[in-house]
Amino acid sequence: MNQYEALRADYPRFLYKNYTIEETPEECKLTYHFEIEGLSAFAPTWRFPKPAAASWSQDPLFREMVFSLGLVELVSYWKITCSPHVLIQCGSLNQAQITWWKDLYFNGLGEFFYVNHIEEADPDTFMDITCQAPSGAIDSARISDPAVPHTFDPSAASRGVLVPIGGGKDSAVTLELLREAGAPIYAYIINPRGATIHTTEAAGLDADHIIHVKRTLDPNMLELNRQGYLNGHTPFSALVAFSTIIAARMYGLSYIALSNESSANESTVQGSTVNHQYSKSFKFEEDFNRYECSWLKGSAYYFSMLRPLSEFQIARYFAGKKQYHPIFRSCNAGSKTDSWCGHCPKCLFVYLILSPFLSLEEMKEIFGRDMLSDESLRPTLDQLIGLEMEKPFECVGSRDEINQAISMTIRRLEAEGTSLPALLSYYKTTDCWKRALEAGDHFSAFFDEENLVPDPWKELVRRNCSK
Repeated sequence: MNQYEALRADYPRFLYKNYTIEETPEECKLTYHFEIEGLSAFAPTWRFPKPAAASWSQDPLFREMVFSLGLVELVSYWKITCSPHVLIQCGSLNQAQITWWKDLYFNGLGEFFYVNHIEEADPDTFMDITCQAPSGAIDSARISDPAVPHTFDPSAASRGVLVPIGGGKDSAVTLELLREAGAPIYAYIINPRGATIHTTEAAGLDADHIIHVKRTLDPNMLELNRQGYLNGHTPFSALVAFSTIIAARMYGLSYIALSNESSANESTVQGSTVNHQYSKSFKFEEDFNRYECSWLKGSAYYFSMLRPLSEFQIARYFAGKKQYHPIFRSCNAGSKTDSWCGHCPKCLFVYLILSPFLSLEEMKEIFGRDMLSDESLRPTLDQLIGLEMEKPFECVGSRDEINQAISMTIRRLEAEGTSLPALLSYYKTTDCWKRALEAGDHFSAFFDEENLVPDPWKELVRRNCSK
């Protein structure tokens, strides 16, 4: 019996026991109470600042949003043992909702199952969800606030747009596009760090337009991770989705603009549905909108401003926004020190995708080193360009657009008479070089019509980024 099956046998039940809402004039503190029966209890927290001394704990839609955020949060703790039965004791779900949540869990944990070699996980049987709601628990079918707007509402937009900020280039591009549209912007940051704070400063946002939210993991989970229980990637962007609608409700905002691009739809493992970025995909975005419209009516309209675009186009636009170049960061390895490590797949991807649009000197100034001369990165390059079945398990662009970016950089450097760095010289020896030349430029004018961007802003994106 492998570890997955053994843990499921030893710990068959996971409980979502309850949640509490504690309010002060300054904040709402949410505490979730989970338990793996016979192993450990967990109490993670979220803290949301309040724009005014209003009370939210008795608002039915707010409470249902809080309950729903807990349904996403629980998967970080459930994955420790992958208990076959999840018992929800603080709310009710109908069968359609249970099916929706199981679909999110299974697809959002695709990387987790793959990396942990869990082949036994089946979408129908990996989890059984039942509800044992106490008297007075909220039934989401009874929420009856007005539906979210599906056609652009200038009046609602004039109150502001909530933009989650991660500190990388993508959210900076969304900020700049919405600034051009003249929309008031509220930045949303989970656990602020240097790059996220500096991004809001570069965008010219004042303190009244920045919402800092704090998420705290339970230390028992971290200890069990250290002890060797199951661990791995969870759908973090689903947490972003469900937490942003809480913040939007509190601040009276009707629009939430994400920065997820079309490239996020590509699977990480060729020939499979395993996608590190599943909760950034259009499938999740569309599914989340349907969930809101069906069971969280009155929530803000959630969409990705950059969904029509490729990473290639985003990099091209971002290359012209010099004010962000010294301060943006996308490196997970360097997140605690707010730096680029210069050695990981994410650093190499960002370096490559920006390279057609910036000089080698500008690139070295941003990253602190010449990554294209580092031959130790050849295995990572092979993953990024599709020579390996797996891309790195990071938020990186599609194989095709990375190949196009590299081929454009090579052609530019050769036209300038500049010697090619080691990685680019190596690239020319691969079949990818020939295929990229034959493919030509099919990303500059790319525009993915599968998107939920409101029409006026969609045309803004097209005008600025698709040409």
